[in-house]
Amino acid sequence: MNAVLKLETAPLERPAMLNIRSARPGDLQQILDMVALHAECHGDCAQLSASDLDRDLFGPSPWVSALVAEAGGRLIGYAILVPLYRAAEGRRGMELHQIFVRKDHRGTGIGRHLVARAREQARLAGCSFLSVSAATGNFQAHRFYEEMNFRAGPVTGMRYIQALA
Repeated sequence: MNAVLKLETAPLERPAMLNIRSARPGDLQQILDMVALHAECHGDCAQLSASDLDRDLFGPSPWVSALVAEAGGRLIGYAILVPLYRAAEGRRGMELHQIFVRKDHRGTGIGRHLVARAREQARLAGCSFLSVSAATGNFQAHRFYEEMNFRAGPVTGMRYIQALA
């Protein structure tokens, strides 16, 4: 007789007190740590420094904005947003450049909360769309974004880059 054992894993639970808020200067180190973890997930090594992140989030001319998910005094996720513009249409948009949730909190809805807050922040900034991209083979991300009502669009052309320094 062949017996099949079904091992049950403990269900992940979202922290009782979850706060999604705008990043603050005191969050820099925890965000840097998570950016490094995000890069690691993709086989990369983060090169972002604290001074770069401080300049881009809180400097005299902020370049990006960030939302953080906080529970128990610890940051457990983030989303970085970058403004976009479609000149031919005169439309503002926001790129959800990066979203990350710490491994021990994935699958609890925190990513969905970060996307919902990003959507709200984009609307408040007068944006008519929120954009996000995922690597071709990242099917888990594709499903997540489709479940969050993002619509896949065709990618056309090439992106060219020129170093300025």
